[in-house]
Amino acid sequence: MRLALVGATGMVGRKMLQVLEERKFPVTDLIPAARTSVGEKVTFKGRDYTVVDMQTAVDSLADVAIFSAGGGAALEWAPKFTAKGTKVIDNSSAWRMDKDKKLVVPEVNGDVLSGGDMIIANPNCSTIQLVVALKPLYERYGIKRLVISTYQSVSGTGKAAVEQLDNERAGIESEKVYPYIIDKNCIPHCDVFLDNGYTKEEMKLMHETRKIMGDEKIAVTATAVRVPVDGGHSESVNVEFRKEFHMQEVREILSKAAGVTLVDDVKNIKYPMPLYGKDTDDVYVGRLRRDESQVNTLNMWIVSDNLRKGAATNAVQIAEYMLRQGFLPA
Repeated sequence: MRLALVGATGMVGRKMLQVLEERKFPVTDLIPAARTSVGEKVTFKGRDYTVVDMQTAVDSLADVAIFSAGGGAALEWAPKFTAKGTKVIDNSSAWRMDKDKKLVVPEVNGDVLSGGDMIIANPNCSTIQLVVALKPLYERYGIKRLVISTYQSVSGTGKAAVEQLDNERAGIESEKVYPYIIDKNCIPHCDVFLDNGYTKEEMKLMHETRKIMGDEKIAVTATAVRVPVDGGHSESVNVEFRKEFHMQEVREILSKAAGVTLVDDVKNIKYPMPLYGKDTDDVYVGRLRRDESQVNTLNMWIVSDNLRKGAATNAVQIAEYMLRQGFLPA
């Protein structure tokens, strides 16, 4: 199994190396690649590897390439990999809404994959945790409308954003990634604003959720907020179902759902928090309660580690699914 990792020195790239090792993905030959950090070293399974340039990685004839290098790199280089027969799993937004590309969360819609898929899109981090929690409920009750408010950590922006938060807390002047101070603050601004007043992050939640769930009739609206947390995204989600539901059944469904950990015991002050989700792969769900203002509607609180399940782990799980289905060489 020859695996190229594009963007190997970034936050998500290094997390992917960790996840590949932890999950014992059968890599026999690792090709770490990047556009700007060629020559740097990364460590995998106790061995140091030198980061190569993109063309060298293409010419390595890898079986699969996992990209975490931004949309521009994906658009430019993914087709060059596939032209050599390498399957690509891309973590950027470049291919997510391409009608000819699959957008995959294995627990939710892994069955859409086929052996002929050459570029597979990894969804946005906020979308991944949302659909993992919603899919088993969707199958039972159907979903009419979603109202989503996110509380997203600075690690979702990248290393420089984490450094900004750390430096602000230490009283150190440094580069500002955000337009305002993030420490002791909340910024209702994730990604760029569009003409409709929403941000790209909010529109990703709308479009990607419908594509992954396979239901364009779901009405979705979202507000994405950056909060002074260094890792882990949280979401307050109001779900209007198409059918009546019972709270006990909802809890039973979520307690058995793949990839979900139910933490919903308010009597003992137990509910999901980014602190508990750090460095884990599950999606944590709690604060379940009926919306008393509207029929067939549920309130949920959803938390996950955005660098793991929201990025690295989901990409590796896609590769694992492809391997199990015989789409990659064993």
